[in-house]
Amino acid sequence: MERVYVIPLRDAKKVPRTKRSPKATRVVREFIQKHMKSDDVKMDASVNEKIWERGIQKIPPKIKVKATKDEDGSVLVTLAQ
Repeated sequence: MERVYVIPLRDAKKVPRTKRSPKATRVVREFIQKHMKSDDVKMDASVNEKIWERGIQKIPPKIKVKATKDEDGSVLVTLAQ
């Protein structure tokens, strides 16, 4: 199963500036766990690089990702084009 999501990173803006990028990574992981109904989520390096692109303090307001679920239930998250 393959789905494309636009994940809002608004919740990550509510934490202190020096913790925003790590929080944004957790927000993406929790969003995918909730919507794809799987605890095994692996994120591609491109997603992490997009979040950290402008540093720890200036995260993007939203991110567009493609989530692919395998037969064994694991989900791979990549950056959507």
